Amino acid sequence: MHELVREFRKGPRAVDGIDLAVGTGEIYGFLGPNGAGKSTTVLMLTTLLPPTAGRASVGGFDITRDSAKVRASIGAALQEAALDPILTGREHLMLQATLQGLPSRRRNERTRELLERVGLTEAADRRVGGYSGGMKRRLDLALALVHQPRILFLDEPTTGLDPQSRAALWEEVERLARDEGMTVFLTTQYLEEADALADRIGIIDRGRIVAEGTPARLKAEIGSPSVEVTPAQKDDIGRLGELLAGFGDSKRGSNGSVTVQLPGGEAALAEIVRVLDSNDLHVETLQLHQPSLDDVFLAKTGRKLEGAGTE
Repeated sequence: MHELVREFRKGPRAVDGIDLAVGTGEIYGFLGPNGAGKSTTVLMLTTLLPPTAGRASVGGFDITRDSAKVRASIGAALQEAALDPILTGREHLMLQATLQGLPSRRRNERTRELLERVGLTEAADRRVGGYSGGMKRRLDLALALVHQPRILFLDEPTTGLDPQSRAALWEEVERLARDEGMTVFLTTQYLEEADALADRIGIIDRGRIVAEGTPARLKAEIGSPSVEVTPAQKDDIGRLGELLAGFGDSKRGSNGSVTVQLPGGEAALAEIVRVLDSNDLHVETLQLHQPSLDDVFLAKTGRKLEGAGTE
C-alpha cells in the first residue's frame, strides 16, 4: 500500500498516509492501541471501506478497481464475529461452503476438516448461542478458511479470550503460515501476541506507522540487554560493582543489586559468570533483561500501550 488515507467526515484522519508491504507466507503484526487506525486499515484492505486517498493491492489486485478479486483471494475474521446464535457450528460452515460455491461432497469434507482443526468437532451440532467466547472466535477463524484463501486478515482475534483459547488460536495461525504458506495480516494490541507470532511488526499510532521491523530488530534499536546481579552477601555490593563495570555502564539498584548494560549483547553473560566465579563472589540472583516491545512502543510514541498491562 502507498500513502493510504481514510478520513471520516467531521473527524480526524483515522489512517494518515501509511506505506507498507507484506510478503507471501509472512505473519505481519499490526500493533497499536485502540483508535490507532488498525481496524480501519483492515476494513480498507478487505474492501469493506473505500480509502479517501492513496492506493493498495492485496494478492496482486487493486482494492478499489478489483474488489471482487480481492475478496475471492482473502479470508477475514474481524472484531465482531457475524454468527447466528440459532445455527450450529456445522450449519455455519456448510452455509459458508455453499456461498463459496464448493461442490456438495467437498462441503461436507471441508466442514469436517475445519471443525477438527479448530477443535469444535464435539460441539459441531450445538447451537452457537451456547458457545463460549473462545469457541466463537475459533469458529469464526474456520469460516474464514472455508475457501482456502491465500491471505488471511485477523483483526484482534484474541481480545477477551482466556489464555488456553488464545494459545490454541496462536498455534493454528502459526501452522497456517508454516504448513500452508498463508500470508497473515494480524492486528493486535497485545505485545506478547505480536512478539510470539509476527515475522515483522508495524507499530501504528494516531493513524501513522511509527516503527517497522522484526521484533528482534525493533527491540535492538532502543537498547542493549542488561544483567541484574544481587550478591549473596550485602557487603560484596561494592566489589560486585567494580567487577561488572568492566562490561558496560552499571548502576546500583535500591534492592541491593547491580545492573550493567551489555553493549555487545547477551554473549557477555558467560564471561560475567566466569569473572564472578574466579573472584569467589557468590550471587543470590542473576537475571538477564531484554528490551521488550513495550519499551519499543514507549520509545516511539512516548507512552505505554494500553493492552500491555492485560497480558
